[in-house]
Amino acid sequence: MKTYTLLVAALLATTACTPSGPGTGTTAAAGTGVGVDLAGLDKQVKPGDDFEEYANGGWRAKTEIPADRTATGMFLDVFNKAEANNKAIIDAALKANAAAGTDTRRIADWYNAYTDTAGIEARGITPLKPVLDAIAALKDKKALSAMLGGNVRADLDPLNATNFHTENLFGLWVSQALDKPDTTVPYVLQGGLGLEDRDYYLSQTDEMKKAREGYKAYLAKIFTLAGMSDPAARAGRVFDLETKIATAHTDLVASQDPNKANNWWKKADFAAKAPGIDWDGFWVAAGLGGQQEFVVWQPDTTVKLAKLVESEPIEAWQDWLAFHQINQVTAVLPAKFDQASFDFFSKQLRGQQAMRPRDKRAIASVNNNLGDAVGQLYVKDYFPASSKTDIQNMVTNIKAAFDKRVAGLSWMDEATKAEARKKIETMRVGVGYPETWRSYASLEVKADDPVGNLMRADKAETQHQLAKIGKPVDKGEWWMTPQTVNAVNLPLQNALNFPAAILQAPFYDPKSDAAANYGSIGATIGHEISHSFDNTGSSFDSAGKLRNWWTPEDLKHFQQASAALAAQYSAYEVLPGLFLNGKQVLAENIADVAGLTAAYEAYHASLGGKEAPVINGLTGDQRFFLAFAQSWREKQRDQALRAEVATDAHAPGRWRAFTVRNLDAWYPAFNVQPGEKLYLAPDKRVKIW
Repeated sequence: MKTYTLLVAALLATTACTPSGPGTGTTAAAGTGVGVDLAGLDKQVKPGDDFEEYANGGWRAKTEIPADRTATGMFLDVFNKAEANNKAIIDAALKANAAAGTDTRRIADWYNAYTDTAGIEARGITPLKPVLDAIAALKDKKALSAMLGGNVRADLDPLNATNFHTENLFGLWVSQALDKPDTTVPYVLQGGLGLEDRDYYLSQTDEMKKAREGYKAYLAKIFTLAGMSDPAARAGRVFDLETKIATAHTDLVASQDPNKANNWWKKADFAAKAPGIDWDGFWVAAGLGGQQEFVVWQPDTTVKLAKLVESEPIEAWQDWLAFHQINQVTAVLPAKFDQASFDFFSKQLRGQQAMRPRDKRAIASVNNNLGDAVGQLYVKDYFPASSKTDIQNMVTNIKAAFDKRVAGLSWMDEATKAEARKKIETMRVGVGYPETWRSYASLEVKADDPVGNLMRADKAETQHQLAKIGKPVDKGEWWMTPQTVNAVNLPLQNALNFPAAILQAPFYDPKSDAAANYGSIGATIGHEISHSFDNTGSSFDSAGKLRNWWTPEDLKHFQQASAALAAQYSAYEVLPGLFLNGKQVLAENIADVAGLTAAYEAYHASLGGKEAPVINGLTGDQRFFLAFAQSWREKQRDQALRAEVATDAHAPGRWRAFTVRNLDAWYPAFNVQPGEKLYLAPDKRVKIW
């Protein structure tokens, strides 16, 4: 994912930034605060042995993970601030008694429907009866194909967010074509699993075997609660079918490679290349009956899934469909369904001890489904213009630092270098919120129908995405809402989004000295800029087109440096016997190394030739690196850590903090010497950009 790891929502206008020379931008913040949590340090640890523990050990020792969380840390701190702001917005909507059809009324009705537990209990599973009856009435594979197509949603984003998981058999992503930047197309991707990744079904580790047994019990529990006959047999059929689906799936590392994804299929190709599904009926039901061109992200899997539709008995597909229709809305079904889902997905798989309070989950649901409606209000009340100006100046400085580094690369050919610099120059940077807002006028929200609200919102989102096909490409499109604690790089648009919610303390604090701001939010900005030049982003040119703009020699050098970084991260043992997959997290780690380097050089350029002040006994460089490490502070449950290692394209926060060992400046800042655990000889420090 070209983002960080925790979501909430976002808002602010897209701005084109032109790089200026080093030092010509405004310092990000005029404050003089230290910007580092001094009480959070553990000075008993040598920085060169474990810099993350040195920066965060004191905090970790006295911090407990909340019972309703799988982890805690800096992102959760900022998330809680954004959540409190969102609560105030929703509370105001509840008191407004707004007219029907307004966004304020939609916000209030959505929240009321979600929190009306008495009404949810009284309705039981009745809201799903029409869907379950239709599934039970399926008579043949033609009807099954139409239902599979009708369930397809635009619920994936393989490039911006590395989001590959959908419970539907296939998922859609609608965006610019990889090799035709002026054309919007539907991408077709694999789906169909209840668990997050194929490894949950196929891995032979003890942890994955336990997860499978828990999932089988959960399947039977859902069928039992739904009052369906022979729940154990149904659960067995679903699990067996999903195991076959998982076997057909393309793995996460291969799926992240856009060069393997650019597979154009005509509508007629589906029947010819992937027999087993009535594709005409499938696409009509999906709302794409007239679409003639698609990009199939995982073509081999598409062929195999179609064969499964043909070969597996319709009874297995009916059970599978019924389970997933229920599973996707357990949060707004009676408490026994909600609790069963929590017990398996949150407690067993991720170690969460208690369910989040209903009102907090309702806030998240409002944001997920009415994000822009809330976002407009969020930026008006909680995002000052001064913060936007500071961040824009910081972006300008960091882009300039990155451009200077590229210009000075001795190993890169001038033609390659020119395209890289053009990419930096033309990069669009949106800070805070989008220029245009989503309309929810066509979305019906009912205060007494939470199940229907979720279903209608999913369908409305898909219709919104499909409506982009055939229209001019919007290079300024935002993919996050302003109240999201996150940031994203958009390779096809050569653009970045920095939502308002992440642009607040402790990530960004106008009261802090520039060193801390550059080390924290500056490194985040550098990270997102650098995604344009990671192992995925480097495949796209300045126009957002997938093409090889590298000379063979330059590409070989880049790949060798990338391989060294992948090997570095594959050596990290996060739990006994559990190592990171350096290839799986490579894109994020390239962006971390390059982004931190650019942020560091931009920080020094912002000093204008002056010495950085010493604050609370810390030099500017020490504050910079400590702020970076503290931005990744995290305390996580072991189960959640295992799940993250298995399914996430990001390394866990603790190991991202070790990025510092690849920067020469870190060594003198903390007197790191040979023999200390994190020490790397100069020729072993990875420098990709």
